[in-house]
Amino acid sequence: MCFEIFAQRSKPAGIIACWFLYQERQIEQRIIFLKMKFFVKCGTMEKNFTKKGESSLEKYFIGEIIRQKRTELGLKQCQLCEGICEPTTMSRIESGKQMPGLNTLKNLLQRLGLSDERYYALVSKNEMQIADLQTEIVSANVFKDPQRGLPKIAELEELADPDDHLLHQFILRSKVLLGKKENGQIIPYTYEEKLDMLFKAIRLTVPNFDIDAIEKGLYSIDEVKVINQIATVYSNHGESQKVIHIYDQLLQYIKKHFQNILQSGGLLPLVAFNYARELDLIGRYADAIEIAETGWKACTQYGQYRTLPSTIAIIAECYHFLGQDEKSKKYYKQAFYLFEAINNKRGIEVITSEAKKYFGEDFSF
Repeated sequence: MCFEIFAQRSKPAGIIACWFLYQERQIEQRIIFLKMKFFVKCGTMEKNFTKKGESSLEKYFIGEIIRQKRTELGLKQCQLCEGICEPTTMSRIESGKQMPGLNTLKNLLQRLGLSDERYYALVSKNEMQIADLQTEIVSANVFKDPQRGLPKIAELEELADPDDHLLHQFILRSKVLLGKKENGQIIPYTYEEKLDMLFKAIRLTVPNFDIDAIEKGLYSIDEVKVINQIATVYSNHGESQKVIHIYDQLLQYIKKHFQNILQSGGLLPLVAFNYARELDLIGRYADAIEIAETGWKACTQYGQYRTLPSTIAIIAECYHFLGQDEKSKKYYKQAFYLFEAINNKRGIEVITSEAKKYFGEDFSF
């Protein structure tokens, strides 16, 4: 779930309107529920199975896809399923003896670099309730509404299986964003509490996670977003060197592992934006432009535009500090019109204020 996508430190180019930041949880609307049926769709192959016919064919279909891709990548079953399910469960899934649940299937496919949008599974009533609650919690995160979000988290905790690491990971990440209630007041978690909760969250599914060796791990999209969230906490605390170290590793990992996953297209623009913003904050303007241009290219390549105006604004600010004001003005105008096109009033306000500060009150768009 998209949380704390952008750090909140004060440099104007890094300030973005928040309403469009949290679209990561899209699973609920993509699931097709068919009563007493299981539907699998892969490319041009479509199969319908009644409950009676469910015993092996569709389970084998999914399991075989997972097994083939795992073998192709040279992964052991225990490597693929670490933190998601037990190796014995993994073996049963691949052999067609067990059908994975929604979250298990999604995360296994993502770790393999396969799009989970092409596979649909019948889910239980409990899973449907959980998915609905997750959607509501993500919405509360978008609008920074802890009064609405925290009760939903409490409901979700009641439904969550103690052994469902993926769901508890989601809960921890959501709590970090929304805060906690003490003596009738909602207050944020401390810096130390946030880091403790996020490292606990990532280690629920990646037990040996090492922040200094990110490239050695294997991650789903949600796990990458936990790491991104850790970086934003460090950023908000002013620990730029740690942030840059994380984003440098994360950017390389995403380029290598997620380039073919459609719904993860937002990861590269997101991480590139955060990385460029941090470089801008510490005065590494040329490096920030290079990373921001990587994000810009990814936005257009994957059709993921929500970070694009702010990414261009970073480029504009960096060119100003490099003494290239004509270029800077050109990019400020592009960012302005993009914010205007999506009616992002906060973005327009920030860009206008920033440009006038750098170029004088006579500057106009």
